[in-house]
Amino acid sequence: METGRVEAFSDGVFAIAVTLLILAVGIDRAPHGDLGTYLVDLWPAYLAYAVSFLTIGIMWVNHHLLFDNFARVDRPMLLLNILLLMLIAFVPFPTRIAAEFARSEVDRRNAALLYGLTMTTTAILFFALWMYGSRRLLRADADPRVVSGITRSYLPGTPLYATATLLAFASSIASLVMFAAIALFYALSAALFGRTDATVARTASSADTS
Repeated sequence: METGRVEAFSDGVFAIAVTLLILAVGIDRAPHGDLGTYLVDLWPAYLAYAVSFLTIGIMWVNHHLLFDNFARVDRPMLLLNILLLMLIAFVPFPTRIAAEFARSEVDRRNAALLYGLTMTTTAILFFALWMYGSRRLLRADADPRVVSGITRSYLPGTPLYATATLLAFASSIASLVMFAAIALFYALSAALFGRTDATVARTASSADTS
């Protein structure tokens, strides 16, 4: 099977997931006459929404980068992709939990653990998807430097998320801050890798021309 249908279906799941994230920022219990204070007190929901939106957005960018290097998909690839999308569609739930239960230490720790387990499992599936595809389904003209760069960029993902998850047992606030830092790290990495990828492409094009 060609990759087009898989990418189209995946795009739909990503779009639904980021749309559902807004449910984490709810005003269904807003008191009349004190809306300003209530909106300020929603800061955990704003932060959870921003971190999860950025994380899913980077996953979407990386998902396209992966499939740009695949010539086709097979059944094991479809299964891995379905499992990955299942986790991505689940992200709005731990996001809302983190937003609504950020007041007490115990609730915040449990919310951080749920969020961390979700993200760690997602990172494992992303890495598994890439490792399987990069060994069996690569395009014949895939640049080895790009393939190697993608592999290196995914190596720290699971350890980072696992560390942030375990950190919740010591400090739930530090754990949630680390999740935000990881999202920012991958956002910057995606931007830098995109520029590097463009440079490689220009270099290869110049070499072919000469």
